Amino acid sequence: MSPARNLQGSWSDGDASLTAEDRKQRRKLSNRESARRSRMRKQRHLEDLTNQVDQLSTEKGRIVMQVEALTQHQLRLETENGMLTTQVAELTERLRSLSSVLRLVEDLSGVAMDVPEIPDPLLKPWQPPGADLPIMASAADMFQR
Repeated sequence: MSPARNLQGSWSDGDASLTAEDRKQRRKLSNRESARRSRMRKQRHLEDLTNQVDQLSTEKGRIVMQVEALTQHQLRLETENGMLTTQVAELTERLRSLSSVLRLVEDLSGVAMDVPEIPDPLLKPWQPPGADLPIMASAADMFQR
């Protein structure tokens, strides 16, 4: 049967199948376009994740370097602290020795001398004059190399 228009202006049955074919083609095109948009979104998402990985890797490297620098600084401070502790012990021993000499001179000469008591550095560390004043330091001062 050939497509022909009847008197009322409608298409014959043969043309109805073309309309269904047109709908099928439109659906295929729509599905292809939807799949293309989906692939594009997926590609953008992958690019975003790749950029984020790069940024986080860079930040991790920076943080690792900071940790290494701070670790080295801590080791230097611990070494310096050990040296200062040794110096305190040596100076305390010298002070004890000088105090005993002063006591001996005091006993032999009969002249009263002011011989201060020497604190045990392990129990109560010796405080230099002005030790009760606060030490002002900023965080920046503490972490300078």
